Amino acid sequence: MTVPLDRHYSVELQVSAERVPRLRRIVAAHLRHWSLDPHVRPVCRALDELLTNVHRHVGDANTCVLELRWTGRHVTVSVADNSARMPRLLPAGGGLSRVMALSDSWGTCRTTDGKVVWFTRYAEAPRAAGLLPYAPLPGVRTARTVPLAVLA
Repeated sequence: MTVPLDRHYSVELQVSAERVPRLRRIVAAHLRHWSLDPHVRPVCRALDELLTNVHRHVGDANTCVLELRWTGRHVTVSVADNSARMPRLLPAGGGLSRVMALSDSWGTCRTTDGKVVWFTRYAEAPRAAGLLPYAPLPGVRTARTVPLAVLA
């Protein structure tokens, strides 16, 4: 199976509690379209954390940009917002701790307009199994024509 070098989806929006499930379904549809079904649940759960953090800490009035990219080897999800407040890992878990557990790498980066929070997962393209069918077993008629010495 040949995989395009780069698949990309990007959307700019205002995050609200109602939009988070919709965005999760959109991202899941893209992953399924790219034949990355095993990654739908962990990517969507980590994305849910990033979008919920934007909604909770940045607010509804600000816009953010969600980007999803698959290079054929890695899926990268990033959320950029216009708040200068950097996220923190909390010792109690949840939030970025969950993102860290569901991804291979993650990070934050300050930008001129705010910040970007991102994570990646190793996601190689599925390969065909190349299975060959078994040779058919001999039927009753074939077994009767074969001498008994051969069967033993």
